[in-house]
Amino acid sequence: MQQGPEIWLRGPVATPEAAAREAGGPPGPAPARASGRVFSWVGTHGGAGVSTLAAVYGGHDSGRSWPGPGDPQSVLLVARTHAAGLDSVTAALELFRLGQVPQGLDLDAVVLVADAPGRLPKPLAQRIRLIENLIDVYRVPWVSEWRLGDLSGRPPREAEDLARLTGALR
Repeated sequence: MQQGPEIWLRGPVATPEAAAREAGGPPGPAPARASGRVFSWVGTHGGAGVSTLAAVYGGHDSGRSWPGPGDPQSVLLVARTHAAGLDSVTAALELFRLGQVPQGLDLDAVVLVADAPGRLPKPLAQRIRLIENLIDVYRVPWVSEWRLGDLSGRPPREAEDLARLTGALR
């Protein structure tokens, strides 16, 4: 398997093989759409919440890999709101800025998932404001039901903008 660029600070990101896509597999959630746009969720570190977001909002779960040739090329980068998560998303943004991502990928936004309930410490909130100066950022609050594996409810009200972007609000 070919290795893609590193999109977080601690290791390489695998580029999915086209043959694995053609072989088929279990069907995933419906693609996320907003104005005809289909999204791939890409985690910038392990445990970012990509699988949960793809299940709740629709779209392609890329895990920590860049989307493959048959996947949606519109990317939503995902990270947790802890210091390591913000470091990893900043590094991924730099790769896009330098053009060191697979050709044809379009970075649409960053999605930051709360790493704990409650307010963020001031230093983390300041770092998020810096990221918001670079790109659109969607925030997803702590959802206790998701932690227990219950993804059946509506997306959280605090993340309605993300639900509109992905077409999850119908």
